[in-house]
Amino acid sequence: MCRWAAYLGEAVFLEDIITAPCHSLIAQSHCAQEAKSPTNGDGFGLAWYGDRSEPGLYRDILPAWSDPNLKSLCRQIKSGLFLAHVRASTGGATSRMNCHPFVSGRWSFMHNGQIGGFEKIRRTLENSLSDEVFDQREGTTDSELFFLLMIDQGLAGDPLGAVSRATGRVIEASRRAGIEPALKLTAAFSDGQALHAVRYATDGHAPTLYTGAFARRAGRCIVSEPFDRDGGDWQAIPPSSFVTMTKAGTDIRPFAPAAAKLAMVVG
Repeated sequence: MCRWAAYLGEAVFLEDIITAPCHSLIAQSHCAQEAKSPTNGDGFGLAWYGDRSEPGLYRDILPAWSDPNLKSLCRQIKSGLFLAHVRASTGGATSRMNCHPFVSGRWSFMHNGQIGGFEKIRRTLENSLSDEVFDQREGTTDSELFFLLMIDQGLAGDPLGAVSRATGRVIEASRRAGIEPALKLTAAFSDGQALHAVRYATDGHAPTLYTGAFARRAGRCIVSEPFDRDGGDWQAIPPSSFVTMTKAGTDIRPFAPAAAKLAMVVG
């Protein structure tokens, strides 16, 4: 499983979260403590917001700990809202297009988890997308496809509803394929204004998720696991929760998948 961190608040250097702390995201790329595997070396990525509506994006297939460009960028870039991800592949080739975060217009998205039995339901899910959204598909991962499902289900106007309906699509597709739904979904996404996250799993054992204040700064983080266990005020997010973070505060609500109907695939 992957590790990720997201931040919203006063502009800070990306290194303050990604490279500098004792258990930074780069440290977690080779010694994660709350993941099935301690190593997340199948690429990395950053999406950060600045003066433009769409985020900047930098992704590569190198392990995060071995890319000097990443450390240099994190020392120079300041942002009040950014997402960062280190990948441990559960499917899909190690390629730049398969590295998180994924971006569409002003939206960015990253994921820790997987869609169980993905190859058996991939065609059904892809065919359920509108042509306009399907044309955005660049990689081969279940994570990118889930992001596109969210877009197709009205992400721009209803983030919580879009995630709920996309989750319902995955569950319904699994049942139609005759397999037990097995979705693990701990994801973060943003439109450059608010930061959202969801923690859910069909078996009740969702990957970890925390929120916490960023020491010395007017900002908050959402992370897979804390990067500073001694100095941070970390709150574990319960399974089946949806988080919305703005500069005004953090809202945590219950999350459940919506019922879905998928068109039958012919051919």
